[in-house]
Amino acid sequence: MAKYRLKCIECGLTYDDDRVLCSCNGLLDVSYLNPPSDLRSRWVGRRISVWRYFELLPVKSMSNIVSLGEGGTILYRCGRIGEYFGLRELYVKNEGGNPTGSFKDRGMTVGVSKAVEHGASAVICASTGNTSASLAAYAARAGLKCFVILPHGKVALGKLSQAVIYGANIISIKGSFDEALKVVRGMAEDHRLYILNSINPFRLEGQKTTAYEIYDQLGSIPDVVVVPVGNAGNISAIFKGFMELKQYRLTESIPRMVGVQAEGASPIVNAFREGLRHIEPIENPETVATAIRIGNPVNWRRALNAIYSSNGYAVSVSDMEILEAQKLLARLEGIFVEPASAASIAGLRKLLEEKVIDRDEHIVCIATGHGLKDPDVVTRNMNSTIVVESKDASEVVKKLLK
Repeated sequence: MAKYRLKCIECGLTYDDDRVLCSCNGLLDVSYLNPPSDLRSRWVGRRISVWRYFELLPVKSMSNIVSLGEGGTILYRCGRIGEYFGLRELYVKNEGGNPTGSFKDRGMTVGVSKAVEHGASAVICASTGNTSASLAAYAARAGLKCFVILPHGKVALGKLSQAVIYGANIISIKGSFDEALKVVRGMAEDHRLYILNSINPFRLEGQKTTAYEIYDQLGSIPDVVVVPVGNAGNISAIFKGFMELKQYRLTESIPRMVGVQAEGASPIVNAFREGLRHIEPIENPETVATAIRIGNPVNWRRALNAIYSSNGYAVSVSDMEILEAQKLLARLEGIFVEPASAASIAGLRKLLEEKVIDRDEHIVCIATGHGLKDPDVVTRNMNSTIVVESKDASEVVKKLLK
């Protein structure tokens, strides 16, 4: 019997095969058929990681798993920044602790495992940076050819260098991420390349394990989960994870899902403000947070559903607010994240000011990627190095105390 079934979120058609898109070109959701009733006891004996939750992942055999040890990232209780904001309980789930430094590894271990199971010889993605780094690493691990299409001049050097060292075939186009994704979809169809952007439903199944881990690490469900939003796959996946925990009677509630976008790339926030169920794409998105510089997110429908269904919220933040939050998290908690990650902290700050979130609630912010993904942002905007001409120690002290 099939372990899972795919259903189109647009036309409702269902499939028992491993296709990536519906025949109507709509996105597919994965649902599980008769999972074991003893999920909790099975999971407890395994190391915390993505594959701890094998029974609710769409890989048919453990022998097909391609892994670099992803998942099991630290959930920090952030007392100092929590006190700064006047919060009772604030946690940061640091996804920068994954093998290539971002949450994308959760999706890629499942997505590339499915590519192997599917018999693919080559994989492809469009990327603002983290997806290309992650796919390139997992493709190398699996012995697959890897192609990545990037928007020229729009990818942080740290991420680009990862794709290069892992041996990806890199194509840079003079256009946006959204235009790069159009190229990828055409290439995948014409040349039978296995596409691993978040239109791939299997990739999102790996990303939902963030929700499982939060529950396992906290021992309860938080009141609010705050997520940076770019292509909108992650907030959708995390919401699905919490919904499955409730569906299979492992929990009784779900958190409110809050999506945070940069002001220059905020189509989902704009739709939420207007109470709409559809977005108006932004043609030329711009923000210092390159990982979420996306104007036409493919998972917008899922993201809006996550926000509305959980009685959640969506908010946009300025680049200045993002950079201030990045600095705050580093200097109060010792956690260095890339700008897109800091959007969750910047968004939290704004929501507290607007009294959307109560200060007594239990809050988890998702930090999606490591700060070394984009170190140039720090040196450009926060360089506080003091240059001293003298090599005399007393002169150096005078300069420091000046």
